[in-house]
Amino acid sequence: MNELMHCILHRRAIRRFDTQQIREDALQQILQAGLYAPSAGGRQGVLFAVCQDTEVNERLGKIKRANSNPRMATATSYVSREQPSIADDPNLKNTFYDAPTVITLFAPKNFLFAGEDCAVAAENMMLAADSLGVGSCYIGQGWTAFADPYGQMILRRWGIPANYYGVMQLLLGYPKKGDPHPNPKPRKEGRILRF
Repeated sequence: MNELMHCILHRRAIRRFDTQQIREDALQQILQAGLYAPSAGGRQGVLFAVCQDTEVNERLGKIKRANSNPRMATATSYVSREQPSIADDPNLKNTFYDAPTVITLFAPKNFLFAGEDCAVAAENMMLAADSLGVGSCYIGQGWTAFADPYGQMILRRWGIPANYYGVMQLLLGYPKKGDPHPNPKPRKEGRILRF
Protein backbone atom coordinates (compact mmCIF):
# COMPACT_ATOMS: atom_id res chain seq x y z
CA MET A 1 0.00 0.00 0.00
CA ASN A 2 1.43 3.41 -0.88
CA GLU A 3 1.82 6.15 1.73
CA LEU A 4 -1.14 8.21 0.53
CA MET A 5 -3.53 5.26 0.77
CA HIS A 6 -2.17 4.49 4.22
CA CYS A 7 -3.00 8.06 5.36
CA ILE A 8 -6.47 7.89 3.83
CA LEU A 9 -7.23 4.65 5.67
CA HIS A 10 -5.56 5.76 8.94
CA ARG A 11 -6.88 9.34 9.33
CA ARG A 12 -9.58 9.82 11.95
CA ALA A 13 -11.14 12.84 13.64
CA ILE A 14 -9.22 13.68 16.81
CA ARG A 15 -11.07 15.57 19.54
CA ARG A 16 -8.68 15.13 22.46
CA PHE A 17 -5.44 17.01 22.02
CA ASP A 18 -2.16 17.30 23.86
CA THR A 19 -1.34 20.85 25.00
CA GLN A 20 1.95 20.86 23.03
CA GLN A 21 1.83 23.18 20.02
CA ILE A 22 2.51 21.55 16.66
CA ARG A 23 5.93 22.08 15.09
CA GLU A 24 6.22 25.02 12.68
CA ASP A 25 7.62 22.83 9.90
CA ALA A 26 4.60 20.52 10.21
CA LEU A 27 2.23 23.50 10.12
CA GLN A 28 3.89 24.84 6.98
CA GLN A 29 3.53 21.49 5.20
CA ILE A 30 -0.13 21.24 6.23
CA LEU A 31 -0.81 24.76 4.95
CA GLN A 32 0.98 23.98 1.69
CA ALA A 33 -1.33 20.98 1.23
CA GLY A 34 -4.29 23.35 1.62
CA LEU A 35 -2.85 25.88 -0.82
CA TYR A 36 -2.42 23.16 -3.45
CA ALA A 37 -5.96 21.80 -3.11
CA PRO A 38 -8.21 21.94 -6.16
CA SER A 39 -10.45 25.00 -6.39
CA ALA A 40 -13.36 25.72 -8.70
CA GLY A 41 -12.05 27.48 -11.76
CA GLY A 42 -8.59 27.61 -10.22
CA ARG A 43 -9.74 30.72 -8.29
CA GLN A 44 -7.76 29.91 -5.11
CA GLY A 45 -10.24 32.00 -3.12
CA VAL A 46 -9.89 30.28 0.27
CA LEU A 47 -8.19 32.26 3.05
CA PHE A 48 -6.52 30.27 5.87
CA ALA A 49 -6.59 32.15 9.21
CA VAL A 50 -4.18 30.31 11.53
CA CYS A 51 -4.69 31.03 15.23
CA GLN A 52 -2.36 29.58 17.87
CA ASP A 53 -3.42 32.00 20.61
CA THR A 54 -4.93 29.81 23.35
CA GLU A 55 -7.10 32.58 24.78
CA VAL A 56 -8.58 33.55 21.40
CA ASN A 57 -9.18 29.93 20.40
CA GLU A 58 -10.86 29.13 23.69
CA ARG A 59 -13.11 32.16 23.53
CA LEU A 60 -14.09 31.61 19.88
CA GLY A 61 -14.67 27.90 20.61
CA LYS A 62 -17.04 28.81 23.46
CA ILE A 63 -18.86 31.37 21.30
CA LYS A 64 -19.26 28.75 18.61
CA ARG A 65 -20.58 26.27 21.18
CA ALA A 66 -23.10 28.81 22.46
CA ASN A 67 -24.29 29.48 18.89
CA SER A 68 -24.44 25.81 17.91
CA ASN A 69 -27.51 23.78 18.49
CA PRO A 70 -26.65 20.24 17.48
CA ARG A 71 -29.17 17.53 18.02
CA MET A 72 -27.84 15.69 21.02
CA ALA A 73 -26.85 12.08 20.64
CA THR A 74 -29.02 9.15 21.60
CA ALA A 75 -28.16 5.54 22.32
CA THR A 76 -28.42 4.68 18.63
CA SER A 77 -27.48 7.99 16.95
CA TYR A 78 -24.15 9.55 17.89
CA VAL A 79 -20.97 10.95 16.37
CA SER A 80 -18.29 9.07 18.31
CA ARG A 81 -18.14 6.90 21.40
CA GLU A 82 -14.31 6.96 21.42
CA GLN A 83 -13.86 10.73 21.12
CA PRO A 84 -17.22 12.41 21.82
CA SER A 85 -18.25 15.50 19.89
CA ILE A 86 -20.28 18.42 21.23
CA ALA A 87 -23.37 16.61 19.94
CA ASP A 88 -22.44 13.59 22.07
CA ASP A 89 -21.46 15.35 25.29
CA PRO A 90 -23.35 18.45 26.48
CA ASN A 91 -20.60 19.04 29.07
CA LEU A 92 -18.10 19.96 26.33
CA LYS A 93 -18.04 23.77 26.34
CA ASN A 94 -15.38 24.47 23.70
CA THR A 95 -16.25 23.45 20.16
CA PHE A 96 -12.53 23.51 19.34
CA TYR A 97 -11.80 20.81 21.95
CA ASP A 98 -8.79 22.83 23.23
CA ALA A 99 -6.81 22.19 20.04
CA PRO A 100 -3.59 24.24 20.12
CA THR A 101 -3.96 25.32 16.46
CA VAL A 102 -7.25 26.36 14.89
CA ILE A 103 -7.39 27.25 11.21
CA THR A 104 -10.54 28.98 10.03
CA LEU A 105 -11.12 28.61 6.31
CA PHE A 106 -12.81 31.70 4.87
CA ALA A 107 -14.30 31.96 1.37
CA PRO A 108 -16.18 34.55 -0.68
CA LYS A 109 -19.82 34.89 0.41
CA ASN A 110 -21.30 34.94 -3.07
CA PHE A 111 -19.20 32.27 -4.77
CA LEU A 112 -21.17 29.20 -5.79
CA PHE A 113 -18.49 26.68 -4.77
CA ALA A 114 -17.05 28.39 -1.66
CA GLY A 115 -17.97 25.54 0.68
CA GLU A 116 -16.66 22.89 -1.66
CA ASP A 117 -13.34 24.71 -2.11
CA CYS A 118 -12.90 24.83 1.67
CA ALA A 119 -13.83 21.17 2.12
CA VAL A 120 -11.32 20.01 -0.50
CA ALA A 121 -8.57 22.15 1.09
CA ALA A 122 -9.44 20.78 4.53
CA GLU A 123 -9.24 17.18 3.32
CA ASN A 124 -5.80 17.80 1.81
CA MET A 125 -4.70 19.35 5.10
CA MET A 126 -6.11 16.51 7.23
CA LEU A 127 -4.27 13.92 5.14
CA ALA A 128 -1.04 15.93 5.34
CA ALA A 129 -1.52 16.27 9.12
CA ASP A 130 -2.00 12.52 9.53
CA SER A 131 1.15 11.82 7.54
CA LEU A 132 3.06 14.07 9.98
CA GLY A 133 1.61 12.56 13.17
CA VAL A 134 -0.66 15.57 13.77
CA GLY A 135 -4.30 14.99 14.69
CA SER A 136 -7.08 16.95 13.03
CA CYS A 137 -10.81 17.52 13.20
CA TYR A 138 -13.07 19.28 10.70
CA ILE A 139 -15.72 21.52 12.29
CA GLY A 140 -18.44 22.91 10.01
CA GLN A 141 -20.45 26.14 10.22
CA GLY A 142 -17.40 28.29 10.85
CA TRP A 143 -19.32 31.56 10.94
CA THR A 144 -20.95 30.78 14.31
CA ALA A 145 -17.61 31.39 16.08
CA PHE A 146 -17.79 35.03 15.00
CA ALA A 147 -21.47 35.65 15.79
CA ASP A 148 -20.96 38.13 18.62
CA PRO A 149 -19.06 41.41 19.17
CA TYR A 150 -15.83 39.63 20.21
CA GLY A 151 -15.93 37.46 17.09
CA GLN A 152 -16.55 40.51 14.91
CA MET A 153 -13.58 42.26 16.55
CA ILE A 154 -11.38 39.24 15.79
CA LEU A 155 -12.45 39.33 12.13
CA ARG A 156 -11.38 42.99 11.95
CA ARG A 157 -8.11 42.25 13.78
CA TRP A 158 -7.33 39.44 11.35
CA GLY A 159 -8.19 41.66 8.37
CA ILE A 160 -10.84 39.30 6.95
CA PRO A 161 -12.57 41.03 4.01
CA ALA A 162 -16.26 41.83 4.60
CA ASN A 163 -17.27 39.79 1.56
CA TYR A 164 -15.80 36.58 3.10
CA TYR A 165 -17.33 34.26 5.68
CA GLY A 166 -15.98 31.52 7.93
CA VAL A 167 -16.93 28.24 6.25
CA MET A 168 -15.33 25.88 8.74
CA GLN A 169 -12.53 25.35 11.24
CA LEU A 170 -9.77 22.77 11.05
CA LEU A 171 -8.41 21.80 14.45
CA LEU A 172 -4.80 20.64 14.64
CA GLY A 173 -2.72 19.22 17.45
CA TYR A 174 -0.92 16.14 18.62
CA PRO A 175 -3.30 13.47 19.88
CA LYS A 176 -3.53 13.32 23.66
CA LYS A 177 -0.88 11.02 25.06
CA GLY A 178 -2.24 7.66 26.11
CA ASP A 179 -5.38 7.91 23.96
CA PRO A 180 -5.69 5.09 21.44
CA HIS A 181 -6.10 6.08 17.81
CA PRO A 182 -9.85 5.92 17.02
CA ASN A 183 -10.88 2.75 15.25
CA PRO A 184 -12.45 2.98 11.80
CA LYS A 185 -16.12 2.15 11.57
CA PRO A 186 -16.89 -0.76 9.26
CA ARG A 187 -17.58 0.43 5.72
CA LYS A 188 -21.24 0.14 4.73
CA GLU A 189 -21.99 -2.23 1.88
CA GLY A 190 -23.78 -1.20 -1.28
CA ARG A 191 -22.31 2.30 -1.62
CA ILE A 192 -20.53 1.69 -4.92
CA LEU A 193 -22.87 1.43 -7.90
CA ARG A 194 -21.39 0.18 -11.16
CA PHE A 195 -23.16 0.28 -14.48
